[in-house]
Amino acid sequence: MSERSEVDVAIIGAGPTGLFAAYYAGFRGLSTLVVDALPEAGGQVTAMYPEKMIFDVAGFPAVRGRELIANLVAQAGAFSPAYRLGVQAAALTYEDGAPILGLGDGTEVRCGAVLITGGLGSFTPRPLPAAAGFAGDGIIFFVPDPTMLAGKHVVIVGGGDSAFDWALALAGVAASVTLVHRRDKFRAHAATVARVKALPVRIEVNSQVTKILGSGRVESVELNGTEEIPADVVVAALGFTADLGPLAMWGLALDKRHITVDSTMATNLPRIFAAGDIVEYPGKVRLIATGFGEAATAVNNAAIVIDPSAHLFPGHSSEDVV
Repeated sequence: MSERSEVDVAIIGAGPTGLFAAYYAGFRGLSTLVVDALPEAGGQVTAMYPEKMIFDVAGFPAVRGRELIANLVAQAGAFSPAYRLGVQAAALTYEDGAPILGLGDGTEVRCGAVLITGGLGSFTPRPLPAAAGFAGDGIIFFVPDPTMLAGKHVVIVGGGDSAFDWALALAGVAASVTLVHRRDKFRAHAATVARVKALPVRIEVNSQVTKILGSGRVESVELNGTEEIPADVVVAALGFTADLGPLAMWGLALDKRHITVDSTMATNLPRIFAAGDIVEYPGKVRLIATGFGEAATAVNNAAIVIDPSAHLFPGHSSEDVV
C-alpha cells in the first residue's frame, strides 16, 4: 500500500506563483504542501535566469531572480509549508470527493484542494550530446548559487540568456569561464552579451564541446575534436523543454498547453484550481504580478470549498484579526 499523507492544499509548482500561494494558504490557516519536479524552488526563474534583474514586480524597482525567490521562500516560511522537490505530480484520483494526488516516488497525498501553479509545465533540460557517454559528476544544468563554483574551471555551453547570465555571475568567482556556442550569433540580450565580452570570459563561437574527459568527474573538455581545455564543471545551458507531463492525462480542460479556468481560478475538475502562466482565460496577461493575484484568488476560493463555513475574503494581512 502506498504511503499516504494529508494536507489542506497541495500546490504543484514551486515558482513565484506557487511560493506566494504557499504564503497565502498559510495566512488562511491551511496546511500546505508544495511539489515540484525540479530539485530547487523557483521554477523558471531559478532554472533559466536566477541572476537576471526583474523589473516588473510591484514594490521592487529591480530585484535579482534568485533574491526574489529567496524572499518568497522566506515569506511562505512564516507558515511552515512542506516541500517535496525533485518529485513529479503524477496521478490524480478521487476518494469520497477528495483529490488524491499520486507522486512520482509512489506516495500519495489526500488533499482538500489542489492548486496547479506549474508555469509552463514540467521542465526537462535539453541534454548535452557530448555528455551522453560520460558517467561522472560535474555536468549541471543550472547554477542556483554561483559561489558553489568558486575557484573552479567552468565551461558553459549555450548562447541564450541563461548562458550569458551565468557567465556574468561566474566571472571573477570561478577560476576561469569559457562560453561555447555552436553559432556566431547569440539569443541573449545584446546588453548582457556586451557586458560579458568586457570581462575575462573566453567566448568560443562556431564551436562545440565534442567530448567530456575525466575519471569519475569532469577534468577537461574537448572542443571541435581538436583542442582540450581544463574544466571542473560543465554547465549545459541549452534550454529546457516544457510540457504538462502527467497533468495532461488528468482530464483538465485545456487550451493548447494551458489550463482553462473561470474567474475563481477553478478548473473543470472538482477541487482543482490553477494560477500563473499555466492558465488561460479571456484577457490573460502572463506576468509574475498577475500570478500573485491569481494565487490569492485561487486560495481564497479553495478555502471555502474545503470549509464551506469559511469566508471568501478573510481580511487584509495588516489587520489585527484574520
